[in-house]
Amino acid sequence: MIVGTAGHIDHGKTTLVRALTGVDTDRLPEEKRRGISIELGYAFLDAPQVEERIGFIDVPGHERLVHTMLAGATGIDYGLLLVAADDGVMPQTREHLAVLSLLGVSRGAVAVTKIDRTEGTRVAVVQDEVAALLADSSLAGAPVLPVSAHTGAGLADLRGLLFEAARQTAQREVAGASFRLAIDRVFTLAGVGTVVTGTVHAGRVHVGDELVITPSPKGLHARVRSLHAQNQVVTQAHAGQRCAVALVGVAKDDIVRGQWLTAPHGALDTQRLDADLTLWHDEPRPLRSGTPVHVHLGACDVMGTVAVLDRSDLQDALAPGVRGRVQIVLAQPIGAWRGDRVVLRDNSASRTLAGGVVLDPQAPARYRRTPQRLSELDAWSQPDAQSRLAALLAASAQGLSLQRCAGAEGRDAASLPPLPEGSLRAVDAGTGEWALGAQHCAAVRDAVLSALRIFHTQRPDELGPDTGRLRRLAAPRLPEPLWRALLARLVAEGAVALRGAFVHLPEHGLRLSSADQRIAQKIAPMLAAAGFEGSWARDLARDGGESEALMRTTLARLASGGELHQVVKDLFYSAACMSQLAALARRVAAAHGGEVTAGTFRDATGLGRKRAIQLLEYFDHIGLLRRVGDVHRLRSDSTLFKEEAA
Repeated sequence: MIVGTAGHIDHGKTTLVRALTGVDTDRLPEEKRRGISIELGYAFLDAPQVEERIGFIDVPGHERLVHTMLAGATGIDYGLLLVAADDGVMPQTREHLAVLSLLGVSRGAVAVTKIDRTEGTRVAVVQDEVAALLADSSLAGAPVLPVSAHTGAGLADLRGLLFEAARQTAQREVAGASFRLAIDRVFTLAGVGTVVTGTVHAGRVHVGDELVITPSPKGLHARVRSLHAQNQVVTQAHAGQRCAVALVGVAKDDIVRGQWLTAPHGALDTQRLDADLTLWHDEPRPLRSGTPVHVHLGACDVMGTVAVLDRSDLQDALAPGVRGRVQIVLAQPIGAWRGDRVVLRDNSASRTLAGGVVLDPQAPARYRRTPQRLSELDAWSQPDAQSRLAALLAASAQGLSLQRCAGAEGRDAASLPPLPEGSLRAVDAGTGEWALGAQHCAAVRDAVLSALRIFHTQRPDELGPDTGRLRRLAAPRLPEPLWRALLARLVAEGAVALRGAFVHLPEHGLRLSSADQRIAQKIAPMLAAAGFEGSWARDLARDGGESEALMRTTLARLASGGELHQVVKDLFYSAACMSQLAALARRVAAAHGGEVTAGTFRDATGLGRKRAIQLLEYFDHIGLLRRVGDVHRLRSDSTLFKEEAA
């Protein structure tokens, strides 16, 4: 368990922590000279019948250091708010309570300190004042204990309260979540190197793990040399612990407070996030769209602006005490996951305004208030991963990127819950995994069959559209991996038939005229003799004794029916030859990690470079390959030419 100690009485707060733990959390010379906390301080206490030690984060109480207080308070399990009996509730007390409430800290206590310096009646008045203050916060009903670090009065009761809270604290591990630590301090140690410390927000880390520092323009990677958790040497650490990580491969000057140390697939940077936000009830004015704010998330503090998404009587504004959805646009990238707590302070960093939970850390810049987008935010608001995935699929008519969905939650796509029954899943080497809900699968299926019926009615002399054209007719916005997977499902069900790259309804067949059949029989041996070089329309017309106009018309009709393949204008291949070329492309890809280049395909076919490039571009067009830079990658889910090859 991690306890955050907050209050306006820095010297008394540090003294109380020292009385509880025996550790002086003020380590800087200036802190000792001035008697105030300037930086975060740390102490630990062994609790009976609890495996792990209690960790204390002693945060500064000065009003100008609330940003440092927030860096330490994020991720704590329990808040310990201190109020001096002689001073009573101060403005800093109110702000620290607001911070704890907006961070969602619902477990905690208040220690009324310095009771040895005041009369008993004064202590009782302060206790009542504190209890009334807590009533409108997340700590409503929390214990209020009178204590004295000087005489020891009340310390046994406070320790007992903390020990019981530690016994009730469960580990904060979420299945499948990546390791993630909010960096709040970085330094070097002789013989050890760069060390970062912070609260582990999710996952586990082991000595030897490869990690990423994010956000970072340099793309910093590091390896774990050694670990300390709760101030003890360990070989692994987990969520809910204070952790110091010694890193290999990164310099101290490359790391700053506010960055995250994460597992590689958990690294996510953003400059735009949607959040469920509550404006603090004591705020005198609404929070309006366009308001510049300090954004605190994890241990970072960056500038940003707010855009209110939920319309109200105040139009683009959030009233005090009201909860609503907003988009926060950041001045620089930060690391964020869905479920992170975020706190906003005003532009001058003089008071705390609002706080809430990140819904989507990858918010769109456009159409952010549309019904479609708001339904997606409803889905992100669901309480568990299974419900969120089902709701997101229902809200995503054009499919859902499972990589994006998993990344927003700090997961690997493989750790997502199972897809609902009837959903479609597709995997693409370039864009990752995709899913389409059962309801939307049915809608696209109907659109495909309708488009084919219309096509056959309007063009009865053609076999059908090619796969690319059919996609444009029926589902132009559907991601290509999902389109290929859906088409494969329809073929497997017998709902449509695929011949080469052309799709048609099973009952529809192309009927050639007697002239077309005559020319097709005449040119068949010429196409076979041409082999991988292909045949030009003018050569076929000359050698066949036909006019070029008639030959081109017949060749176009044969190509639209899947009998021939037109690679470029007037260059044709037989279906059998194209099947052989496709098989060669598959073999080249298998031998080169899924990639085909103009050079490797030229060598495999014996063709010239120009013709090899033309053929590869044709394979890109029909969906056998996909162009990525200077190479062509085999689409692993493509079934083109497999039946012909068999």
